[in-house]
Amino acid sequence: MFAMGLTQLETIAIWAVFAVAWLGLGYAVFLRSQILREDKGTPKMQEVWNAIKDGADAYLRRQLRSILPLIAILTIALFLSVYIVPPSPEALERFSSSTPDQVRLIIGIARALAFVMGAGFSLAVGQIGMRMAVEGNVRVAAASKKSFADSLRIAYRAGTITGMLTDGLGLLGGTVIFIILGIAAPDALLGFGFGGTLLALFMRVGGGIFTKAADVGADLVGKVEAGIPEDDPRNPAVVADLVGDNVGDCAGMAADIFESYEVTIVSGLILGLALWHITGRLEWIIFPLMVRGIGVLSSIIGTYFVRGAKEGRGNDAMKSIFSGFLTSALISVILFAGAGFLYLNNPGMDQWGGWWRTPAAVAVGVLLAILIDRLTEYFTGTHAAPVNNIKKSADTGPATLILNGVSVGFESSVWAVIVIALTIVASIFIFGTIPGVTGANQVNFILYGVAMTGIGMLTLTGNNVAMDSFGPISDNANGIGEMAWSGLTDKKTKDAQQIMADLDAVGNTTKAITKGVAIGSAVIAAVSLFGSFLVDVSRAQETLNLPEADWIKNVGIRADHPQVFVGMLIGAALPWLFSSFAIQAVARAASLIVMEVRRQFKLGVLKGKVKPDYRQAVGISTTAAQKELVSLALLGIVTPIVVGLLLQVEALGGFLAGIILSGQLLAVFLNNAGGAWDNAKKLIEDEPRNPAKNLGKGSERHKAGVVGDTVGDPFKDTAGPALNPMIKVVNLVSVIIAPIIVQYAGATGTTLYIVWGVAIVLIGVLAWAVVRSKAPAPEMK
Repeated sequence: MFAMGLTQLETIAIWAVFAVAWLGLGYAVFLRSQILREDKGTPKMQEVWNAIKDGADAYLRRQLRSILPLIAILTIALFLSVYIVPPSPEALERFSSSTPDQVRLIIGIARALAFVMGAGFSLAVGQIGMRMAVEGNVRVAAASKKSFADSLRIAYRAGTITGMLTDGLGLLGGTVIFIILGIAAPDALLGFGFGGTLLALFMRVGGGIFTKAADVGADLVGKVEAGIPEDDPRNPAVVADLVGDNVGDCAGMAADIFESYEVTIVSGLILGLALWHITGRLEWIIFPLMVRGIGVLSSIIGTYFVRGAKEGRGNDAMKSIFSGFLTSALISVILFAGAGFLYLNNPGMDQWGGWWRTPAAVAVGVLLAILIDRLTEYFTGTHAAPVNNIKKSADTGPATLILNGVSVGFESSVWAVIVIALTIVASIFIFGTIPGVTGANQVNFILYGVAMTGIGMLTLTGNNVAMDSFGPISDNANGIGEMAWSGLTDKKTKDAQQIMADLDAVGNTTKAITKGVAIGSAVIAAVSLFGSFLVDVSRAQETLNLPEADWIKNVGIRADHPQVFVGMLIGAALPWLFSSFAIQAVARAASLIVMEVRRQFKLGVLKGKVKPDYRQAVGISTTAAQKELVSLALLGIVTPIVVGLLLQVEALGGFLAGIILSGQLLAVFLNNAGGAWDNAKKLIEDEPRNPAKNLGKGSERHKAGVVGDTVGDPFKDTAGPALNPMIKVVNLVSVIIAPIIVQYAGATGTTLYIVWGVAIVLIGVLAWAVVRSKAPAPEMK
C-alpha cells in the first residue's frame, strides 16, 4: 500500500498514528456524552438558548449555500490543474506501472477528492464544534448556580470537543492520503490543505462580520445611548450578538486552527520529500506524522489538569487552563525526545547530523506556542500593565483610550515578530550546522526545520481550540444568565452572575491567546509554504530543462530584482486592502443594526409596550456576512494568479514574502489592540457602580470603554483573524500554480494570447470583487 519500502517499525508507526486519529475522535464523542448529561437550567434559560441555537443554525445553512458553487468550480479546476504540467517524479515512481496520462488522471482525482475532504473536514470541525459550544453554554450558566468549578469544567470540556475534532480529523486526513499515495502524497495534500484553508477563510470572514456587526450595533445603542446593561433582554440586537459569538469565535476559529494544522503538515511533508531526495531517508517524512499523533495523546491527558476550586475566581481559571496547557506541552516534549531517540537514532541519520535535530526543532515550536501565549496574555490580560493603562486613560475620554490601545497593539506586533524571528534563527542553528551540508541543500534543511517548528507549535491544537471555544461559551453563558435572570437580586443569582462574569473575562484573554497562536502558526506555516514554493519552482525548472533563474539562485530570492520588488510591494498591500473591506462591511452592517435598534426603542421596547423583535438584527447580520463571503475570498485566490501570469514567477516569490511580513504585523496589531480594549472595558464594568463618582457601569469612563471596545471588535474578531487563512490561501494557491507559471513563462503565439486572456478575465473578477465589497448592504424591510 505504501510502496515506499517502509521498515516494520515505520509501518507500525503509521498505523498507530492512524489509530490515534480515531482515538481523538472517540474522545470527542465521549466528552459530548458527558456535556449532554448536564442540567440545562430553567425554562427561561432554555428559551434564550433555543433562540441562539436557531439563529446560529440558520446562519450556517445559508453560508453553506453561498459557498458551495465556488467549491464546485475549484474542485474541477484542481482536477484539471494536473493536466497542464508533467506529472511529478514521485507520482511517476509511485505509479510506475501506469502511463503518464494515467498518472495524471490518478493524481487529478486524488487532488480534487483531497480538496473536497479538506473542505468537508474544515466545515465539520466548524459546524459540529459550534453546535457543541451552543450545547455547552446553557449548561455552564446552569452550573454557575452550583459552583465555579463545575462551570469551568463544563466550559473547558465543551471546547475540548472541538479541539479533539480538529486533532482527529486533521490527523486522519493527512494519514489516509499518505497511506494511499505514499511519496506522491504531497500532490494531493496541497488540495487537502487548500480545501481546509478556503473553508476557514469563508467561516472567518462571514462569522467575523456577523458577530461584530451585531456586537457593535448592540453596544452603541444599548450601552452608550440607552444606558442599559450588556445582554439586556430588551435590546433587539442581543440575540444576534450571542449568535455571532458562536458563528464567529467557535465555528470560525475552529476551522482556522484546523487549516493551520493541515497546512503545517502539508509543508512539512513537501519539504521532507525534498530531504528524502537529498538523503534517501524516509525519516524526514514519517516523523512529522508521529509528532502529530503524540500531540493528540498529550492534549487528551492535559484536559484533566484543568480544574478549578469550588469557590474560585477568574485568576484561578486562567491558572488552571494554563496548567493543563503546560502539562500537555511537557508530556509532548518528553515523548518527542523518546520517539526521536528510538526512531531516528540510527547510522543512516547519524551522517545527517544525528537524531536530536528534528525533535529539537519540534520542541522549539512548542516553546514558541508558550511564548506567544504569555506575550499575548501580557498585552491583553486584565492583570498586566497595558490593559490597566488603557483603563486609566478612560479618565480623559474615548480619544485617549483609543490612542493608548493603538500603541499597545503596535508594540505587541514588534515583540511577536521578534519571537518568531528567534524561532527561525533557532532552526538555522539546529539544521544549518550539519557537517557537509551547504548551499541549496542547507537551505532545504533549514526550511524543513521551520516546518517542524510549525508542527510543534500546533502539537497542542486540542488545548488551543479548547481555550478559544472557552471564550464564546463563557460569553454566551453570561448572556443567557443576564437575559434569563433579569430582575433577580438574590445572593445565589448574584454569585452565579459574578462567576460567569469572571469566566467571561478569562475567555476574552484565552481567545486573544489562541488568536495569537493562530497568527504565529500562520506565519510559520507561510514561511514553510514559501520554502515549498521555492523547491517546487526549482524542480519545475529542472523537469522542463530550464536554467535556474537568476532571482532564485541557491533556492532564495533577491530583493534587488525589479520584478521581485514589485511583487513584494503588491503582496505587502493585500492584507491592508482585505482588512479595509472586512471592517467596512462591519461598519455598514452595524449602522443598519443601530438604526433598527433605535427604531424598536421608539416603539416602546424599553418601556415594555412591545416585545423586541430579535429576528431583524439576525437577518441584517446574516445578509451582510453572506454578501462579503465570495468577494473577499476571491482576493486571496485570484490575486496571486494574476501576479504570476503577468509578472512571472519571480514576482510571485516577492509577493509571498511581502504578504507574510505585512500580514503578520497587521494581524497581531489588530488582534491585541482589540483584545486590550475589550478587557479594559470589562475592568471598568467590574468597578462598584457609581456614575456620580465616574465609576463602573453607566459612568462616562464606561462609555469611553465601550467606544474603545466597539472600535476594537472588528479588529480582533473580523479583520485580524481572517488574515490568517487569507495568507495561507495565497501561499497554497501560489505553490499549486508555480509549476504552471514556470512552464508558460516563455510562451509565444497562441499560447501567449491564451495566458493574457486568462489574466484579463481574472482582473475582471478582481474588479468585481472590489466593487461588490464596497457596495452597501441591502436594507432590511
